[in-house]
Amino acid sequence: MTEMTQDPGSGMGTGMGTDTGGGMGEGPKVSLTRGDVQRAFWLWTFFSHANYNYERLQGTAFAQAMAPIIRKLYKTPEDIKAALKRHLVFFNTEPNVGGIIHGAVIAMEEQRANGADIDDDAINSVKSGLMGPLAGIGDSISQGTITPILLTLGIGIAAGDATISGDGNPLGAVIYFVLEVAIMVALAYFFWMQGYDRGRVGVIEMLRSGTLDRFLTGAGVLGNMVMGALTFQFVHVYLTWHFGISAGGGNVTDFDLNRDLLNAMVPGLLPLGLVLLCWWLIARRRMSPLWLLAILVVVAMVGAYPIFTDQPFGCESILNAFFQPAYGADGALGCVPAPAT
Repeated sequence: MTEMTQDPGSGMGTGMGTDTGGGMGEGPKVSLTRGDVQRAFWLWTFFSHANYNYERLQGTAFAQAMAPIIRKLYKTPEDIKAALKRHLVFFNTEPNVGGIIHGAVIAMEEQRANGADIDDDAINSVKSGLMGPLAGIGDSISQGTITPILLTLGIGIAAGDATISGDGNPLGAVIYFVLEVAIMVALAYFFWMQGYDRGRVGVIEMLRSGTLDRFLTGAGVLGNMVMGALTFQFVHVYLTWHFGISAGGGNVTDFDLNRDLLNAMVPGLLPLGLVLLCWWLIARRRMSPLWLLAILVVVAMVGAYPIFTDQPFGCESILNAFFQPAYGADGALGCVPAPAT
């Protein structure tokens, strides 16, 4: 008899062919609709970590997401139980990019329900073989690139000019939340449907082609550009050291080390140096970020202490500390240093 043949890599019918008894079922073909695949996607999106446990991690969530697919493809209680059981095994990956595994497995289940020679081991090998690599790729995309960029954008908007005036913009938090949810859901949906449309073979070919590696490289470059711009705008390191230079005729010109020397040579040299130092300590010396944060807080507190004056408060104390806590157009917090004599 003639009937539609099944592409083992895509989960989609590829044309008319001849059944030679090679495993295709005799009954009517069972097809999933786009709505079926989308329903499984939303179940995974909302409940991927709902029953996260040490024994199976995301295994029960995987089975729950597959439940509507299994009920559509299999009709006998025995087949439904067997399908649910094979998806209750240990599983763990990044939930957004890792959704491409679910899409590929759905395609394989659809092929199996229509008679393809796909056993439990084949399905579980796809899950166990792809969940590790895609977890690393997904973490790099979501936690390592997208979320930090959106956080810096939201923090920048929320901070506003709070350094000087104490005012901020609460829209920063709202914008971050909206963009984070929208981008992550769109990313997760894209990979989920790509897994279903491409199937197991297509997913493996995409990983081998280096497409995701190129995407990660481009995203990393974009992230570095954003971080560089935000560093210049929001990281402030100012030195209060200043001294008088004789200008002749008994006049003394105030020379500010930060304003007249460092920023004159390279604007933002000190903030750039601080950021590069932090990167070197974390990336090269493997220093804990918490330890680095504690060191920065201690250095800032010691540097802000007015060691060159007896005045504990006011402009006199600010201008006699190593570091200025804020630097406005007229000096630190509006304090103008008196020319040294």
